[in-house]
Amino acid sequence: MDFEDYNPPSTLIVPQHPVSHAKFPFIDIHNHQYRMDKQDLMELIVEMDKLNMAIMNNLSGRGRGDQKYLENTLENVKNHYPDRFILFTNINLEAIDDKDWTEKTVAQIEADVKVGAKGLKIFKSQGMFNKDSNGERIKINDPRIDAVWEKCGELGIPVLIHAADPKSFWQPRDSLNERWLELKVHSRRQRSDTDPAPWQTIIDEQHDIFRKHPGTNFINAHMGWYANDLASLSRFMDLYPNMYTEIGAVIAELGRQPRNAREWMIKYQDRVLFGKDSWHPEEYHTYFRVLETDDEYFPYYKKYHAFWSMYGLNLPDDVLKKIYYKNALHLIKGLNTSLFPVE
Repeated sequence: MDFEDYNPPSTLIVPQHPVSHAKFPFIDIHNHQYRMDKQDLMELIVEMDKLNMAIMNNLSGRGRGDQKYLENTLENVKNHYPDRFILFTNINLEAIDDKDWTEKTVAQIEADVKVGAKGLKIFKSQGMFNKDSNGERIKINDPRIDAVWEKCGELGIPVLIHAADPKSFWQPRDSLNERWLELKVHSRRQRSDTDPAPWQTIIDEQHDIFRKHPGTNFINAHMGWYANDLASLSRFMDLYPNMYTEIGAVIAELGRQPRNAREWMIKYQDRVLFGKDSWHPEEYHTYFRVLETDDEYFPYYKKYHAFWSMYGLNLPDDVLKKIYYKNALHLIKGLNTSLFPVE
């Protein structure tokens, strides 16, 4: 049989504590929705309430390029569930060679924040695939973008930035690659030093803006792709005090090193946020179980991400509260604190 077909249920009998409802209300800092401008938001609220999600942050604030998406979505939210949804705005780098690009982009961010945007999201394409008029990759530390980072700091809004992809995507697709199955299933995720650039180069460009803009708070998406190397991530957390992080799409890395991850999460408890990324409500259960329980050897929901089993971190309640909502409340202005436990 093929490797992807071999997935036998475990014969191990140990205590099991599945979790479908988070212990505390939480803010999902990393979500994407593309119909919020017109959809009945009750569809989302029903699923959110099942999970105990108090606030969803839609990072795709400008949808798929529709200039009116942000305003229409904010209007829909305001008219129905103003306390349950927030949006981060986005920028377009492809016109960066225009002489007035910086001025227009900064003005756009100011306008978006004025109407209700709570932050800025930078997509991975904006440091990997976007090209200038000469066909050159636009580096995320391009000096023409400096004014954007500074403006976010001035406005007091965080920048959630996704740079690169898992480092394994840059390695040969062979028997030594832990992501072999994912690259087989999704072959377009394969990268190389020339497509689009070396992994370390992209990461270094991202870290450069953290260093150059200490007055701006950055949320490094997906734990900066260092969830499998927490010692290195610790160095960066210590080096860049304005860098926060979130756990979207990397819970499988934490769940296979429960003692090490627990120690790390406790140490950096003030700078870690809850994020998920893709909107599949049933997948949140694994996040809750890893964070909240001390369960052993339970399955992850997507074999091509993790063919190994999970272990719970059993985080203390005070740490859970920070990850689930307190750290987000600290970073993002104007959220309804009454949705969360009274301290």
